Amino acid sequence: MITINGTTWVAEPIADGMERLWRVDEVIHSEITPFQTLDFARTAHGITLFANGERQSSEQTQQVYHEALTIPPVLLADRVERCLVIGSSEGVACQMLVACGASRVDHVDIDEQAVKLCASRLPYGYTEKELAAAEGDEGPIHVHYEDGYAFVEAAVAAGRTWDVIIVDLPDETDDGQAQHDRLYSSTFLGLCARALSPGGVISTQAGCPTMWRQTTLRRSWHNFIAAFPTVVYFGSAAHEWAFISGRRDTVDRPHAVMGKRLRTLPYRPVSIDVRTLDAALVPPLEIRGKYPKAWRRRPFGGPSPRS
Repeated sequence: MITINGTTWVAEPIADGMERLWRVDEVIHSEITPFQTLDFARTAHGITLFANGERQSSEQTQQVYHEALTIPPVLLADRVERCLVIGSSEGVACQMLVACGASRVDHVDIDEQAVKLCASRLPYGYTEKELAAAEGDEGPIHVHYEDGYAFVEAAVAAGRTWDVIIVDLPDETDDGQAQHDRLYSSTFLGLCARALSPGGVISTQAGCPTMWRQTTLRRSWHNFIAAFPTVVYFGSAAHEWAFISGRRDTVDRPHAVMGKRLRTLPYRPVSIDVRTLDAALVPPLEIRGKYPKAWRRRPFGGPSPRS
């Protein structure tokens, strides 16, 4: 956090040479855990969580974000009975999966302190009572304070599988030095594929489609295309993030399958309907590899590249 003329701000890095300033109206709590620095603050978006200076979720937009993360893989999967969530300290994704019909959700987070702080400081996600129940294996959600990579490795060795796997972590770093970057690798993606039940789906927060922030999204897209015959992109028009889902088998017309499933889903999204799917499931041209480098140099009025 920084102070300018008596006002506190969070300077959030969003790209090389670019920052976004968040005015902090109240600092609720700041703490350094063994894995990250967490700041809970009141901003124009309500109570907001920052991790290492980056906005992770806010009272105003968290439902939109978590629907974009959770609903597409739920619509693509054959079943939503057993689910795995890695990261997502707030617990919203786990609760949303239960609302969608899951009978068991394993929630794996390496940072126990972060999960407990979210439950005590955020007005969304787990309450402290709900978290205690999940820690005690009381109810459909089961919390595991472990490294996600090691947890999935052990599950594969033991033959455990899930219908939906969601990986919800801070954005991958460009230099690959953050501890969570391992969970964006093609190796971990392949490991998760082996932990899927037949007809199962893995989904991940994959980065930002904005032109000057596409590096990690492009990497995730190519990793999914290489690993899965069915890959579905979801770009949230109400948020700035994109999400990618993959299935190990081929699904004919996945968009139609998802639209049909949406109509009967027990959970009713506030930000996704069938028309949203029509618009959100098409990746940008550049992500699909059909956006020529010459495009940026093409004079206005010149010939357009073929799509």
